[in-house]
Amino acid sequence: MLNIKNLSISFTNKNTENTVIHNISFSLQNNKILGIVGESGSGKSVSSMAIMGLLPKKKTTITGEVIFNENQLLQFTEKEFQQIRGKQIGMIFQEPMSSLNPTLTCGFQVEEILKQHTNLSKSEIKNEVISLFEKVKLPRPQQIFNSYPHEISGGQKQRVMIAMAVACKPQLLIADEPTTALDVTVQKEIIKLLKELQQETQMSIIFISHDLALVSEIADDVLVMYKGKIIEKGNAQEIFKTPKESYTKALINSKPQLGKRVKKLPTVNDFINETVNETLYSNEERNLFHQKIYSASPLLEINNLEKEYVSRGYWFQKPQKVKAVNNVSFKIYEGETLGLVGESGCGKTTLSRTILQLEKASSGSVIYKGKDITKLSKKEVKQLRKDIQIIFQDPFSSLNPRITVGNSILEPMKVHGILNNNKERQHYVLELLEKVGLEKEHFYRYPHEFSGGQRQRIGIARTIALQPKLIICDESVSALDVSVQAQVLNLLNQLKTEFNFTYIFISHDLSVVKYMADQLVVMNKGKIEEIGDSDEIYENPKTTYTQSLINAIPKGI
Repeated sequence: MLNIKNLSISFTNKNTENTVIHNISFSLQNNKILGIVGESGSGKSVSSMAIMGLLPKKKTTITGEVIFNENQLLQFTEKEFQQIRGKQIGMIFQEPMSSLNPTLTCGFQVEEILKQHTNLSKSEIKNEVISLFEKVKLPRPQQIFNSYPHEISGGQKQRVMIAMAVACKPQLLIADEPTTALDVTVQKEIIKLLKELQQETQMSIIFISHDLALVSEIADDVLVMYKGKIIEKGNAQEIFKTPKESYTKALINSKPQLGKRVKKLPTVNDFINETVNETLYSNEERNLFHQKIYSASPLLEINNLEKEYVSRGYWFQKPQKVKAVNNVSFKIYEGETLGLVGESGCGKTTLSRTILQLEKASSGSVIYKGKDITKLSKKEVKQLRKDIQIIFQDPFSSLNPRITVGNSILEPMKVHGILNNNKERQHYVLELLEKVGLEKEHFYRYPHEFSGGQRQRIGIARTIALQPKLIICDESVSALDVSVQAQVLNLLNQLKTEFNFTYIFISHDLSVVKYMADQLVVMNKGKIEEIGDSDEIYENPKTTYTQSLINAIPKGI
């Protein structure tokens, strides 16, 4: 069905040609799922965009062949591509929020593709869209048909995108990171849904991801890409059980293993340079550490905390009250990492924002160093900002694009009076950049000049510049490649040891939380479902909800 022969792609920028895909060849059979894995920048998405004819023609040079149903797609005009896009080849894009039009209802956006490619009447098209919403297991299909993208969850937006991609029953579906940043339970449902749709319609799927365990659960065959080249390909079982290339071994082993806790996660460079050190963090070492930290007074104590929102009632409707955080209590000790897990909407982020005093608690107390911080004055809250910091999920949107990286780190230091003068501060920032694995010359660069992993390091540098006591990591590694994720997790652990930081680690990736956390808090619908030692909860979960979260973790082959 699809045959790629000697495909090379180059981009021209200011008379400089940069080749990003180097002479790759692969094929896809009918009714098969091909997984393409590799880090950001390896060429996964670029090659799929070439198949769809979505690369900018003026700046792109493409050589080789892309044969789809005996048609040479590289010779297609834009008008010819419009005839097959959506109808014969569908695509699920990585970020549904930016792929859906925020000004149009979900139903209208799926209707558009059916209007373009079918002869159905208006009422038939609406019925077909609602049927599609039912097929992709969206709750309340009629209501979501009339909803705007911002009114539904991330997992629901992704299902709308899937409905749009499969509306015309395409022969080929390209799924580009369709589950990135989704909860493990939603991720599992999306994978199951794609498999069911594939079996029902007999379509072929190209499934692109950096999560190898996930790919192993869905793919028949796998391509491993590195720096624009295919370095390994074959049957999924063979690739995951007996990988030949060091890079493939690195991708498989960079993700934390549920069964063991290594002191330092191996990175891609460790495998390539053959410097992997798999020294385990023993139970005895962990117990001694816990005895030490838990014998002291708690650094932070949450008592019966509640955060309630009141939604405005429309017309004659009564305002509705929603408890985002409902009677939550726990303690966190200096030097500890507390893992906070649960599905989207369970209250994790609202809880962290209430601790930071970005949201006012409806009731309850937050005791920090013996003082209730919910009753602080504005001046005292400003001082608290220095002690409790946050590393955001998306470092790019949390950095000012107009300010150099060095000045972004210097700015909060000036506000809080860290060190005596700018010269001392600049020297300190240059040292910090090296400490988080960046270069001194990066001080003068802007955020857009860095990769995702580097920007996350900048965010970490900016956070630790204030020398805080407690750091909240809010999904701070969720969108990173497994190898970059390993580097950032190693860095966080190293800094914790060096500066005696205390972390609240929020994530939907339970294997990462288990690796990082001493104590685990599982949240569900604003309440604490389960709390205790992270290892004990993973081995013997007490509630059905926790069990479902653990069962949803991709186990790999």
